[in-house]
Amino acid sequence: MKRCFDIVFSAAVIAVAFVPSLILCAAIAIESPGCPLYRQKRVGRIGADGQPREFTMWKFRSMVKGADKMKDALLAENEVEGPMFKMKDDPRVTRIGRFIRKHSIDEFPQFLNVLVGDMSVVGPRPPLPREVAQYDEWAMQRLAVKPGLTGPWQVGGRSDVDFDDMVRLDLGYIARRSVAMDLKIILQTITVVFTGKGAA
Repeated sequence: MKRCFDIVFSAAVIAVAFVPSLILCAAIAIESPGCPLYRQKRVGRIGADGQPREFTMWKFRSMVKGADKMKDALLAENEVEGPMFKMKDDPRVTRIGRFIRKHSIDEFPQFLNVLVGDMSVVGPRPPLPREVAQYDEWAMQRLAVKPGLTGPWQVGGRSDVDFDDMVRLDLGYIARRSVAMDLKIILQTITVVFTGKGAA
């Protein structure tokens, strides 16, 4: 049932957002030359062999071209405890990028990931491989299910939540997940998208 919902819901969002997405892509490219879409290796659920599976996740580009190469110089400015990197006034973020990040619009291309089965609409957010390399056994449990486009971290505070609290939220979701809970998180996500609450 969850997979059927993922397919129908993501296909509907892609159809509705297709033309606005083209306009946004043009605006991103005009402000900051380069491909308006950004792809990044992320870690999904743990496979049958016990190893985390990687996949390519898509976003609207919210930073200047080459932002990944600039990250090492900013690590000392990390504002979150643990393996994650978050910086409120990240100098790599463009003007359009600040807006689409605040309202989570940069995540919309991930509906393609949901459609092909890399992700689910609701689940723990997919981490970077270098973050997973720092996980202990407790944190690895959040990789027990398919990652989501939105999840308890997205509606529970986003950048206001530190790493340990994010893991607790994810493990709580995994233990109690249901169709009703997924629908509740989706409705809460819509509110977060409009308000931008908790965005970095």
